[in-house]
Amino acid sequence: MVTAETEVETLLADAGRLRAQVQRRIVGQQQVLEEVMMCLLAGGHALLVGVPGLAKTLLVRTLAEALELEFRRVQFTPDLMPGDITGTEVIEEDRTTGRRAARFIRGPIFTQVLLADEINRTPPKTQAALLEAMQEGRVTVGGEDLMLPRPFFVLATQNPVEQEGTYPLPEAQLDRFMFDIRLDYPSEDEEVMILRSTTGVQDAEVQPVLDAERVLTLQRWVREVPVADNLFAYAAALVRATRPGNPTAPEDVRRWVRWGAGPRAGQALILGAKANALLAGSFHVSLDDIRRVAAPVLRHRVLVNFHAEAEGISPDRVIATLMDAVAPPRSGL
Repeated sequence: MVTAETEVETLLADAGRLRAQVQRRIVGQQQVLEEVMMCLLAGGHALLVGVPGLAKTLLVRTLAEALELEFRRVQFTPDLMPGDITGTEVIEEDRTTGRRAARFIRGPIFTQVLLADEINRTPPKTQAALLEAMQEGRVTVGGEDLMLPRPFFVLATQNPVEQEGTYPLPEAQLDRFMFDIRLDYPSEDEEVMILRSTTGVQDAEVQPVLDAERVLTLQRWVREVPVADNLFAYAAALVRATRPGNPTAPEDVRRWVRWGAGPRAGQALILGAKANALLAGSFHVSLDDIRRVAAPVLRHRVLVNFHAEAEGISPDRVIATLMDAVAPPRSGL
């Protein structure tokens, strides 16, 4: 008989094998890899933000290989059109009958893992086409809905340094991403390991460890993880405290924040916490699980004002303030 404990053990074994395969090519970035895996298991999409050369593209490509999922990469450019992502209709003529008919050629979005490289390099119309498909899980063509494959996981990269010639994502569209994951420079030892492993003649091979059916099973398990009522209340309180007009907002939030997070942030907190709990070997969500995912969930949903920017206050600083200000939940709520 398969028990919940057996399922958790199986999940941990799968996650461990997946992590080990990715680390055959990726040096360091442990927190980034954990957050990407959490987002995948929670059924969301992630935005990877970091300067060039931190292996963002390589990380996504390696993950797709280890997952045995179909992978496509789109390099976003200023001349990219919505049809270049979703697909286009062409008119074909039957040479024998002379009849013409429309045929839809599917774009790269019809895949299971999509890397949207430098998403801020393309105009808003093209960004919106991608983000709408992410939200709806389908593409509408000629009045017909074409469902995207499952699982469908979008990882978009963004360079935070160069802003010339870019089209920053509006806050309403950033909200479509479950996590905003930040990559930092490697440590000295990690940088030496990167040089040693990438300048030789051998390239590490990655073996697939999970297929689409297994990933969908893991996503279902995440949804089944129970959450206590007081933790639902805590997640809601944390999100509501980001809104400067809310009576529960701390004084610092009222001074620094122009716009707070919406209800989708609470959903992401709970699902991310469930995924973190399972990856840690637990079949219930704790306070620490919610606090662990608060930064990647909230940092792109909290819009700081001019005063905060003038003082050098980042969204991460606001989130740290919230963690101290919002009281932990009481049991029995």
